[in-house]
Amino acid sequence: MLPITIRLCAPRGFCAGVDRAIQIVEEALRKWGPPVYVRHEIVHNAHVVEGLRQKGAVFVEELTDCPDDRPVVFSAHGVPKSVPAEASQRDMLYVDATCPLVSKVHVEAQKHFDAGRDILLIGHAGHPEVVGTMGQLPENAIRLIETPADAADIEVADAANLAFVTQTTLSVDDTSEIIEVLRSRFPEIAAPHKEDICYATTNRQDAVKAMAAGSDLVLVIGAENSSNSKRLVDVALRAGARDARLIASADFIDWDWMEGVATLGITAGASAPEILVEDLIAECRKRFEVRVEDVRVTDEDVVFKLPRVLAE
Repeated sequence: MLPITIRLCAPRGFCAGVDRAIQIVEEALRKWGPPVYVRHEIVHNAHVVEGLRQKGAVFVEELTDCPDDRPVVFSAHGVPKSVPAEASQRDMLYVDATCPLVSKVHVEAQKHFDAGRDILLIGHAGHPEVVGTMGQLPENAIRLIETPADAADIEVADAANLAFVTQTTLSVDDTSEIIEVLRSRFPEIAAPHKEDICYATTNRQDAVKAMAAGSDLVLVIGAENSSNSKRLVDVALRAGARDARLIASADFIDWDWMEGVATLGITAGASAPEILVEDLIAECRKRFEVRVEDVRVTDEDVVFKLPRVLAE
């Protein structure tokens, strides 16, 4: 068998917010029994969603798809304020699994709004987190910025009374570029006290940057609708990988990609379970003489508490 070096990123895979969200669904099922309804995919990973579905979770897109008499969990991405308001009006039992770091962005946006500032949100249109953040405030209170060109073109009523927040799962480098444009145009723009892009997104991108140069191919395990996973592919290419691809699991590899690959980089997005990484390495071992090299940039010890209703 041909030799191959696998450069394995760390940190990778589940972040504290994803881990908490999955635990919330599991604990809800344990406490109240199935079915427990979940509005939107709890996290963007089909493997995780299917595992919870087999335990009794029912995934729906809207609250109107849920009966009044069963618990419902809101996904880690956050929801517009209208969703818990509707649940309360219907006297539903609900648990909010919004990542605390996303909730922090919601709080920031509310404070800026209360202070009378115009608010710009750097993010991707249609992403559930962006929909949830924009839905914290009245319609048109937040405007979306997706690119440096958007930042260069946007018109504001009062440049001295302006603030920005960001989606938590963006490319650090791309976001910095947009912020640079905003700050050059609006020097007084209010920024987050602490960067909105979450620690896990930053750490996974830093690990890919450390691993990518010299890698012939980088495989990122993650879902097509996972923003942080797609950004890891972009980061790998920008950092010098010869090729980089997003795969849902080892089942989605075209092994022709491995032609001429002596160094393979592997990482996983923040909603991808470690079992998918292990499966990918096992499939490589069937075809190559594998040597694994860890590329670790930091250790993570962040843990978020479960909601009180589940701890009682």
